[in-house]
Amino acid sequence: MTLMRWQPYRNPVWQMMNRFLDDAASAADETAAWSPRIEVVETDNQFEVAAELPGVEKDDVKVEVQSNILTISGEKRPAPEKKERSMYLGERAYGTFSRSFQLPALVDNSAIRATFKNGVLTLALPKVEEAKPRHIEIKAD
Repeated sequence: MTLMRWQPYRNPVWQMMNRFLDDAASAADETAAWSPRIEVVETDNQFEVAAELPGVEKDDVKVEVQSNILTISGEKRPAPEKKERSMYLGERAYGTFSRSFQLPALVDNSAIRATFKNGVLTLALPKVEEAKPRHIEIKAD
């Protein structure tokens, strides 16, 4: 009797599972919407939210606050195709996106400011006055 090294990928069941998992992963990649990367920083006076939106136009981005939920949404559109060119590799993601965040109660929703520069959306979410640190003077007896 000859001993053979076990190779799971030669087993038909393993081959079928591998094919199934590969197909599921590639289908998920094709249908998955892209999502911008977000950075949130807190200072004494405000929260700052930065969203990376490369290739997105300012007019294609919408920022909303409703019931203390901040939502950043929009669409990244592909460049118009040119007939004299042929695509050999395309890995850039396009389509709609939406990110939502629960805001803490100490954010003043009526004073939120947004700027868009070089593909980065920056939101300044000021804190309400009661939440800001204040200096208390210590008096000597």
